[in-house]
Amino acid sequence: MESKANSLRTDTEENKGAGGWFGYWSSLPLYVRIVVGMGVGFFLGWLLGENAAIFSRPAQIILQLLGAVAPPLILIAVVHVSINSDIPRSAILKLASLLLLNTVIAITIGLTVANILRPGTWSESTVLPAEGSEIAKESRVDPLTQLLGSVPRSFIGPLGDTPNVIGVIIIAIAVGVALRRVADSPITTAREAVDIAYRTLLVILHWIIELVPLGVLCVVANTVGREGFQAFVKLGAFVVAVLLALILQTCWYLLRVKYFSWVRPLDLLRGMRDALVMAFSTDSSTATMPVTYACLREKVGVRERSASLGALVGANFNNDGTALYEAMAALFVAQISGVELDLMSQLTVVFTSILASVGAAGIPEAGIVTMTLVFTAVGLDVHYIPLLLTVDWFLDRCRTVINVLGDVNVSCILDGRTRGDGLLQTEKILNAEG
Repeated sequence: MESKANSLRTDTEENKGAGGWFGYWSSLPLYVRIVVGMGVGFFLGWLLGENAAIFSRPAQIILQLLGAVAPPLILIAVVHVSINSDIPRSAILKLASLLLLNTVIAITIGLTVANILRPGTWSESTVLPAEGSEIAKESRVDPLTQLLGSVPRSFIGPLGDTPNVIGVIIIAIAVGVALRRVADSPITTAREAVDIAYRTLLVILHWIIELVPLGVLCVVANTVGREGFQAFVKLGAFVVAVLLALILQTCWYLLRVKYFSWVRPLDLLRGMRDALVMAFSTDSSTATMPVTYACLREKVGVRERSASLGALVGANFNNDGTALYEAMAALFVAQISGVELDLMSQLTVVFTSILASVGAAGIPEAGIVTMTLVFTAVGLDVHYIPLLLTVDWFLDRCRTVINVLGDVNVSCILDGRTRGDGLLQTEKILNAEG
């Protein structure tokens, strides 16, 4: 965890240290850059009209790169979390059952709200995917299309039976440059090998995330140019539906706390105010983790072991807000694209969202990464993802608050129905070990 934080901090410092306008641009928070990209996209779409279709292909490149890095990153992230999480054997079953129950309930709430409200049908406009999604169907192959076809769609694809030489070179250069940052790190254990692989993929992910505002600009410009502003009415409905689902998930947490722990829900909210505000402002449950732990111990008063398991260990596996959002996003995209997801497809969304959320806590912009996997699992067009990013910068902060509240919920339930003196409990443990 510490090495990962140091890596992310190094990236930020390097960006801020870069001179000129690019250094200033990179130093801005991602959500600010996305909002700027969205504004420029609105203007260009309005100005160019149908000619704004030229912006569809840059967005496709960014999505292909994101889709290429998502599967190996999730794989390594889950392995990384599994190796580095220090969970006592006696608590594994109870902790796992609590986390799984909360995640399943979150996804169920999300799917229920999306099926009842159907935000993708709140206006008569039809939201079309970027034209780049149809490139494969064109009979004429121009040089740009050939280049797009060479951009890797996965890390393993270009290395198959019919190797894509350009794709292999792109992957080799990306991995080689990313490895330069960890080239001197020793590898003596399997844990260190996984950590280096994880950090390398995070570096590559950061490069792609830098392109996300450009992708938003291109998709917004293309959408406004082809369909006008009506397409964004449905996004407003989607925001309302997600916020309602997150409120219902909060009610679930508070009811669980009320009936399965000694903590009173209102006291819990008052005690966790600092952590919840920090979660919203930083948009990171990992960065909020120390504050979450401190609030649980000092202001709520749960035992040290319960606070550790919920806030420190559970945070690596618990991403209820993210799982809820991805399930709703899948149904929303299905609704706006005129695709009906049957019960089996929605169960696939549930299963994929659960698995994808396991290692997502430490991944920057995890919702973007894991959403590509969920969409692909049920055959939805990933070219809608940049359109969702126009509101994701706000919803991401809201679901981060829910992720942190989920960790708090687990800590309280693990602490039981009887209040104990956390400091006294810690002293007893230290004395026993001494």
